[in-house]
Amino acid sequence: MAHEIGGSARPDLPLAVVIGAGGLGMAVARRLGQDYRLYIADRDEPRLTSQILALRDAGYDATGQVCDVTKPEDVARLAATAKKARALANVVGLSPSMADFHTIMAVNLIGAATVARAFLPVMQPGAAALFISSAAAHMGPVEETLWPLLQSPLEDGFLPSLHEALGEGATSAAAYALSKAALNRMCQRQATAWGARGLRIVSLSPGLIATPQGALEFKNAPSKHRLLAATPLKRECTMLEIASIAAFLLSDHASFISGTDILADGGMVAALRHG
Repeated sequence: MAHEIGGSARPDLPLAVVIGAGGLGMAVARRLGQDYRLYIADRDEPRLTSQILALRDAGYDATGQVCDVTKPEDVARLAATAKKARALANVVGLSPSMADFHTIMAVNLIGAATVARAFLPVMQPGAAALFISSAAAHMGPVEETLWPLLQSPLEDGFLPSLHEALGEGATSAAAYALSKAALNRMCQRQATAWGARGLRIVSLSPGLIATPQGALEFKNAPSKHRLLAATPLKRECTMLEIASIAAFLLSDHASFISGTDILADGGMVAALRHG
């Protein structure tokens, strides 16, 4: 490939796929873009185009495509186009104030499971996949009777069956906590299959994080203020801090970390459990 004068293409660099072009997704992309070619995916085409252009203007090698993780055909096209990726960061997700029970489960869990299934066969040996989760996954035990359902999000009838099992408890807040707990369990359960192909899979659970979604939750959920007060470090995490952890987990420096969750919450869960 001939070099284009004025361009930032770096075909010599490995490929990193970032799904989600929101605030945290772009923080992760900018951090990874120091060492990788970037392939960005998002369902919002105008936002995706704008973010890719901004990355290019800043000197990154960035391309991408529209992808809605709730549409298996979109995810399949993404995996086919971005095959041989060295890193995958699934950052897309919905907080409780952003959607209803079904939509949150469809994006946060079914979408993540669809991404994992599509990328497992096509990633480069030695590659790693990171799924952004949440400290909400650690905030309370999930009823054991729900796990057989939660561990099979790609089966037909999953959402109606889960809704029926929860009854009036099928709220947006419940969807968020359950989807993130099941996401963490998914990464644990899939470690063997990924390892058999020389790949790693991990989840990363931020606590209170200063993002546009986080600000919306502080506005709509007073309990968030109590969680901030309970956080030993007495502040929110920044997107840059999470991006640095993500970059480490996807790098060869973390080459023996797989099938686990990294909790980055400023000590919040520990304080709530142990005073």
